[in-house]
Amino acid sequence: MTLTATIDHPPVPHAPSHRVRVWDLPTRLFHWSLAGAIVGLVGTGYVGGAMMYWHARLGYLVLTLLLFRIVWGFVGGKWSRFRSFMYSPRRVIRYLRGEEAGGLGHNPIGALSVYAMLVGLIAQVGTGLVSDDQISFTGPLNRFVSEAQGLAATWFHKQVGQWMLAALILLHIAAIAFYMIRRHKNLIQPMIDGDSGPVPLQPQLVASRDDARARFAALLVFAVCASGVAWMTRLG
Repeated sequence: MTLTATIDHPPVPHAPSHRVRVWDLPTRLFHWSLAGAIVGLVGTGYVGGAMMYWHARLGYLVLTLLLFRIVWGFVGGKWSRFRSFMYSPRRVIRYLRGEEAGGLGHNPIGALSVYAMLVGLIAQVGTGLVSDDQISFTGPLNRFVSEAQGLAATWFHKQVGQWMLAALILLHIAAIAFYMIRRHKNLIQPMIDGDSGPVPLQPQLVASRDDARARFAALLVFAVCASGVAWMTRLG
């Protein structure tokens, strides 16, 4: 009788993985509040008339959110800070060539999108503050500029800024769809629950701080920004 010994090779273990808190609650609330405010601005802007009252107030909300995000970009959670998604042109090119993989937070293209959106929104809100359509709306800071400057700001706000932002928003949505369909990566879910998908355990993947203390600090920052915007609107 021949005895045959068989050795079962154990499966190669997968690298341990875990979920990482990428987007803290203040960043997520900022994102969805901004999205809702932009939708409201588009609707009230096109209806015009009495709805310009709400258009202006939604604009003040957007300004408050932008100020908050700028401050939070320096003191917020790790992956919400600007320094976590500041990429050199070389790294952007390497990413486009597929030579560098995106990590947590914003990848190089996402970072460019964020900066472009912030600049575009600041320009749109700024021109709105000094605009004068000579019909139903005059910005609260219009009295601090000349008539020609106010009219130029109004022209930019209506004829350039809104279409520039529309293009940026469409590109943003297209990028999300591309990653979801072609890369099988859901970029929406982390902005809802705050966590990344399972990622390999790596020492540098530090989670964003998102505890009660951080959220209370964010509330204070938002309150200060809102107070500043309220004070500014009374100047006009």
